[in-house]
Amino acid sequence: MDNDRLRPTKNKAPLGERRASHQPIGSYALLSDCNGAALVSQVGSVDWLCLPRFDSPALFARLLDHNGGHWAIGPNADADISRRYIDGTMTLETTFSTPDGELILVDALATGPNDEPHGHELGAHSPFALLREVRCTRGRILVDFSYHPRPEYGLIASLFLPVDGGVLARGGATTWLLSSELFSSIDPISSRFQFDMTEGETHRFSLQYASSIDPLPSVWTAEEISNQFHITNEAWQHWSNMHQSYDGPWREQVHHSGRVLQALTYFPTGAIVAAPTTSLPEEIGGVRNWDYRYTWVRDASFTLDALWVAACPDEAYKFIDFLAHAALTKIEGGRDMQIVYGIAGEHDLAERELNYLSGWCDSAPVRVGNEAWGQIQIDVYGELLAAVDRLRDYLGELDSRTKKFLVEVAEAAARCWKRADQGIWEVRAEPRHYLYSKLMCWVAMDRAIALAELLDASDRVDSWKNTREQIRHTILTEGWSDELGAFRQVLGEDTLDAANLVIPMVGFLPGDDPRVLGTIDAIEKTLTDQRGLVYRYRSDDNLPGGEGSFLLCTFWLAEARALAGQPQQARRIFENAIAYSNDLGLLSEQVDTESGRLLGNFPQAFSHIGLVTAAWAIHQMES
Repeated sequence: MDNDRLRPTKNKAPLGERRASHQPIGSYALLSDCNGAALVSQVGSVDWLCLPRFDSPALFARLLDHNGGHWAIGPNADADISRRYIDGTMTLETTFSTPDGELILVDALATGPNDEPHGHELGAHSPFALLREVRCTRGRILVDFSYHPRPEYGLIASLFLPVDGGVLARGGATTWLLSSELFSSIDPISSRFQFDMTEGETHRFSLQYASSIDPLPSVWTAEEISNQFHITNEAWQHWSNMHQSYDGPWREQVHHSGRVLQALTYFPTGAIVAAPTTSLPEEIGGVRNWDYRYTWVRDASFTLDALWVAACPDEAYKFIDFLAHAALTKIEGGRDMQIVYGIAGEHDLAERELNYLSGWCDSAPVRVGNEAWGQIQIDVYGELLAAVDRLRDYLGELDSRTKKFLVEVAEAAARCWKRADQGIWEVRAEPRHYLYSKLMCWVAMDRAIALAELLDASDRVDSWKNTREQIRHTILTEGWSDELGAFRQVLGEDTLDAANLVIPMVGFLPGDDPRVLGTIDAIEKTLTDQRGLVYRYRSDDNLPGGEGSFLLCTFWLAEARALAGQPQQARRIFENAIAYSNDLGLLSEQVDTESGRLLGNFPQAFSHIGLVTAAWAIHQMES
């Protein structure tokens, strides 16, 4: 298999399937304007749309319930389907081939212009609009059109009001304007209709957001919609050309993952969401369904690290500034830094259940908010300082507030490292002494020492060095298990955790250290499923049911093998993992061990981070 090309696919799409809810998670494509997101199914249905923010209540939520709302366009016939993103963009092109003709559907979230010389303004001027264009390129096609806006995750049925050249849908706190020249000949109030298209014919649509108190947007003509497509493609291509220079193995996948990670970035603050969806399950029919539309300090720090490889993160300062603003007052007061925030810096992410939604494939509950905001997770200090250390050349001159914040982060790690916590996997149980958490506190000390001069904190180096040595001693003595022949998940307990694969990645021990090799071997033997994919852990986590294998951990295993001087094994593991990408190169959080289907929120930043950093590690080992 040629791993430097994203794989096209062809699937039959009968009419009944096009109208069904709960398409496979891997059938979806991501659209983003770096403010909000949409998911489009393989058969041309927008089943998820959150504007103007990633965490806005969804207008279309058929992803989570048949009655959640959608917008579908496609041929009224069985079709062979192929899809691609237009080069260097997140604009989706879907081709439907039928015996009678061919239809091309193009979808994008309009970004607005990106005129800044270095491409820093991707999403800065978003008009908050979904763009759709349908072209008949061969023969004759009967097209199905189905438009069902249901604001607030399907709770509200919209009121339709016709306007010249379009239709308004009003419900709750939002107004949506659907524009098309087609409405001059078809009743715009009808939510489902058909129209004929012949070769050379094109129709364009736009769906613009406004709050209920905003002035109504103006109807866009077909020419204006075409111009918005052009502006959006230019904006993405400008960003890609200015930011993406990686030239190692799996170049196309790395660049594509870099664009996905950028697509998960909220332009106004620089916050990075873990995924653009909520409640896609870790187990079909299970209850492990979480809202990932927020910015985790850990995930975002890992993302910045991955973008250092995939996309030159010149905007890294923006996220650091966002965190300093959001967290400084709390951490300065001697309290723990919150581990997850709203994308505008909100602290309270209270979790609730939307009981009127059945969930993807009846996997309830559907949750909004995330109770992890109240957890103690002491690893985040190390991940943040590691990202700052890696990106110091991109941050420019730090202001006094940011310096103070980063020093307080280091001091918090020094103060908290002996505490129990919920760990990287956010276990909803009593705190424990997770080795990974201690390890990242060691990283916090190590990187703070390296950054001390930049942070005007040279007077603290001796104290940080002393704490670093204490943590190291604890990990090596209480974290190692002769019985396992590996590092433990929890100090003093003989269980394994795939998170310990990062020990060589952060420089705690060399990749070929016997203890590292023992840990890698034990994890591959004990935590790997029959597909060669890695579970996070197998110990009890106080939740019912189970979960799939974890793609980030599988990429970590590949990276660890590379750092151990075993590039062939690393390549084998890496290529096995990327084989679970969908036809557009997108990855979810997990894979179902039995079926091989993608599980969990989608697309998942963690998985694309793992792809990028593992490819880089293998490239470095082979160079």
